[in-house]
Amino acid sequence: MEYTIKVHLAYNVWANEQFARVLRSVDDVVYFEDTKSSFPSMAKTVVHIWGAQDIWLRRMKGENPGKLLSADSENKDAPLDGMVQSANELLHFAESKDNTFLRQTYSYRSMKGDPFEDTYEATMFHVVNHSTYHRGQLTTMLRQAGVTALAATDLIHYLRM
Repeated sequence: MEYTIKVHLAYNVWANEQFARVLRSVDDVVYFEDTKSSFPSMAKTVVHIWGAQDIWLRRMKGENPGKLLSADSENKDAPLDGMVQSANELLHFAESKDNTFLRQTYSYRSMKGDPFEDTYEATMFHVVNHSTYHRGQLTTMLRQAGVTALAATDLIHYLRM
């Protein structure tokens, strides 16, 4: 199989689905409790993954979003659904484009308003890498909370399916 950005994005959807399944089974107290990490809880880490996927997709579509998503701190399902849905939307966006488009450069502004240019494909690789990084943090938080039923979400596991 040729490894492409579309395969990489499909992996991201699968890995987010695996984490959403595990996190839905975690007690709400554990999911929302403060934990030392980049973000102070599993809940806030999920919202960050969702928000980052969403903001990069919006930038690639030519929008200039001013801020990241935020979510109700009492609701578990909406952010978990959003994390999976935004990964699916990135995949569908890539699937609707050809390789020539994906290698084109586009312009956008950072949250601070600074101008940047990147290729669509490089941005998509970045988004998956970013989500993978934070899923690793979720793994640590889950293990510290005593959760042992974790799915293997390494890329190689996805490619072997």
